[in-house]
Amino acid sequence: MSLALGVFVTSFLVTLYIFAGYPALLYVTSRVRPRPVRRAGGSPPVTLVIPVHNEEAIIDAKVQNALALTYPEDRLEILIVSDGSTDRTEAIVERYTTSGRVRLLRLPRQGKAYALNAAVSAARHDLVVFSDANSMLRPESLQALVENFADPEVGGVCGNKTLRRPGAADTTERGEGLYWRYDKWQKRLESEIGSIFAADGTLHAVRKALYVPMTDPCQADDIAISTRVVLQGSRLVYEPRAVAVEDAPSEGREEFRRKVRVTNHSVRALLNLRGALWSSGFYTVELVSHKLLRHYSPYFLLALFVSNLALAGRGQALRLVFVGQVAFYTLAAAGFLLRATRVGRLQPFAVPYYFCLVNLAALLGTWSVARGVRLQAWTPRGGLRSKESR
Repeated sequence: MSLALGVFVTSFLVTLYIFAGYPALLYVTSRVRPRPVRRAGGSPPVTLVIPVHNEEAIIDAKVQNALALTYPEDRLEILIVSDGSTDRTEAIVERYTTSGRVRLLRLPRQGKAYALNAAVSAARHDLVVFSDANSMLRPESLQALVENFADPEVGGVCGNKTLRRPGAADTTERGEGLYWRYDKWQKRLESEIGSIFAADGTLHAVRKALYVPMTDPCQADDIAISTRVVLQGSRLVYEPRAVAVEDAPSEGREEFRRKVRVTNHSVRALLNLRGALWSSGFYTVELVSHKLLRHYSPYFLLALFVSNLALAGRGQALRLVFVGQVAFYTLAAAGFLLRATRVGRLQPFAVPYYFCLVNLAALLGTWSVARGVRLQAWTPRGGLRSKESR
């Protein structure tokens, strides 16, 4: 076997596994070995932690949203932790603290990881729920989330992130919507067989006793927090009824930079698991397949294209695969050029374009990890403007 053919076969099989083989494995396992969660009613005491930094534009709406949740008032503590906000965020929150239902924790600017550590330490209740300031919860979401904790095996629960489109969705928004449906389908399957690979920071909850303080601020806090729930022997499940609504991403350079930053933080969170990343049974399969390999998939895609180009003249099958790749990337380029038009929002253009956008961000994000770039300071919906150190 020639080197080019070996690279082609390996890249093709790995790519196929990432996007089709792993979901198929989950589907079969969920049918053969399901593990249902024993949910029950009740309203155990909960602390809702909302980390903020300069969120004056949305914090009023977020606090009102939290106060409107259909959860007993005397069982819900709303804790706003300010990571060195310099705008009117803290002053706005102060107006709500007189009710006794809202607390404000002021901290110097250190980063989201340290803010969350301090918030959990200050939380008064044994169940801690995390929610981003730009995510609005449906009234019944908190109740749906905590019902899962009636099962003693459950140590963490991930909510259901849903995207809101204020107007006509552009190409990026439509592609992201499809991506999230695909990702949530995989989470459902993972949850049905045991644990999902990690929670989403938009809305998730853990038992306070299972929270492991973060010592590395340059990582994805949601992955760092939720994976350690599973590594301590508890289940991390997905609750689709706990809905958190967030605006769909805007088209532009800042959103792309944010995706690069997220990749950098996510890879660091996974690598910080050290040996547990590779020695945790089927959970290792989930961590590597759902996230780590997906972040490194652009390298396999590039190898697949280059090796296929070298082999395109060696047979009809190889030629067809190459033509298919060229067609896919041509549609992606068209999706980019037409991204603000009605034609560009059609799925034949939006899906390839968003797929390439995500993989380009993953390529740059993983490369930034390899170069030793560490992104510590937290800017909500920001990009690589965060403080960098090497």
